[in-house]
Amino acid sequence: MPPPAARNSEARRGVLMAGGSFLLWGLLPFYWKQLQAVPATELICHRMVWSLFFLLAVLAAQGTLRGLAAAFASPRLVALNTLASLLLAANWLTYVWGVNHDRIIETSLGYFLSPLCYVALGRVLLRERLRSLQWVAIILATLGVALLLLRLDHAPWIAFLLAGTWSFYGILKKKSALGSLQGLTVETLLLFPFAAAWLLWLAARDGGVFGHAAASLHVLAIGSGLVTAVPLLMFAWGAQRLRFTTIGLLQYLGPTLQFLIGLLVYHEPLGAPQLRAFVFIWAGLLLYTADGFLAGRARQPAPDASF
Repeated sequence: MPPPAARNSEARRGVLMAGGSFLLWGLLPFYWKQLQAVPATELICHRMVWSLFFLLAVLAAQGTLRGLAAAFASPRLVALNTLASLLLAANWLTYVWGVNHDRIIETSLGYFLSPLCYVALGRVLLRERLRSLQWVAIILATLGVALLLLRLDHAPWIAFLLAGTWSFYGILKKKSALGSLQGLTVETLLLFPFAAAWLLWLAARDGGVFGHAAASLHVLAIGSGLVTAVPLLMFAWGAQRLRFTTIGLLQYLGPTLQFLIGLLVYHEPLGAPQLRAFVFIWAGLLLYTADGFLAGRARQPAPDASF
């Protein structure tokens, strides 16, 4: 094992990389707002197409392109990755649509709910046992959602879709033998023919961004591949060097930034019923995080690293 000083240095770099990835994810509303004139379906197609080229280039540079063949080794793996790709596409589409229709606060709610939904699905689908604090956290989040349903004039369907698709996607990823980078590449590869066909169909009808919009929109559309893949690469690098509890704390940076951007920058309304619901959900998240921290400390009573 490396000496404690080296492990501390690696952990600090891990915090910078993983924290940077959540920071970038939290700032993404600024990026998608620049493309607000482009339909969300077209944006997601651009995101799929250009991120695939970038991901394939990274895998080629790493010499790991051959590892993609494992995803197509059996019908079960193909079905698993196809379902994961559909959930990912639904999540991306819902998120971009929500941001560009002035629902950033609601998108942040979806990602605040995701960890608790993930725990609940783990209990129902994977028969994982929940600790007492996890039960309390889920109950508080449920009360928060109930307040939203009772007091608002519409169900927060964007938040529900984001939390649901992301949580089920996480469950499928637990069953996948592929790493995060290879898994995303396979999922994007499965969606690529449909995304490319849609963009070509738009071009044939003299529609779409390319050839019909300012040069800046062309650059931003192509850049959607980078803003998809770069945070993931940063997260994968950082996660390998951090404890699970540290990652659990850092993951709330993204939705917190989204919430603040929606509230303070784009001045989206936040009524008293929404605020009370958020308080219940945040309280649940605090308990969930505390439970993860205490469980991690119990498993590692004498850690060497500072993070």
